[in-house]
Amino acid sequence: MNKNILLHACCAPCASASSKRLTDQGYAPVLIFANSNIFPHKEFQRRLDAAERLAEILNIPLVFSPWEHEAWLEQVMPWADEPEGGKRCEICFHWNLSTTAQKAAELGIQEFTTSLTISPHKSSETIFAAGRAFDGFREFNFKKQNGFAESIRLSRAFGLYRQDYCGCEFSIPHRSSSP
Repeated sequence: MNKNILLHACCAPCASASSKRLTDQGYAPVLIFANSNIFPHKEFQRRLDAAERLAEILNIPLVFSPWEHEAWLEQVMPWADEPEGGKRCEICFHWNLSTTAQKAAELGIQEFTTSLTISPHKSSETIFAAGRAFDGFREFNFKKQNGFAESIRLSRAFGLYRQDYCGCEFSIPHRSSSP
């Protein structure tokens, strides 16, 4: 029998390859979409819809936390001028992993992790440092073994929406030209 693990899904494309990797390692992932950082709300809903589609395709459960953007913004605003990957991102990682840890406890799931580490634009070590603040956090570096390339392949195969920015309003000016 596979062991449940709660997987924080930063987005459906990243969660696709991360879920597959966890399943291959004997886990039964449960997705959580907990991303109050995503702005505007229309973008949050678009990404949630893609996560719901992924959960249906993979036949895995999905839970989500409500969009609490104003509360998230209050936490990161002192670091609004930080560059991408700076202190603001650390605070954001902590916020999302805190929400995930709370949901894991509520659901009685002993372990949790995040798909954030699949991105070549995110420091896995910074994400791990944020996660270590919470009991049950498991360090999976999903960018290893071509994880990001696999997420692109799977998101195309599944027809998933792929965004062109991290999610918060501070990352919009840094959008990529090829989602």
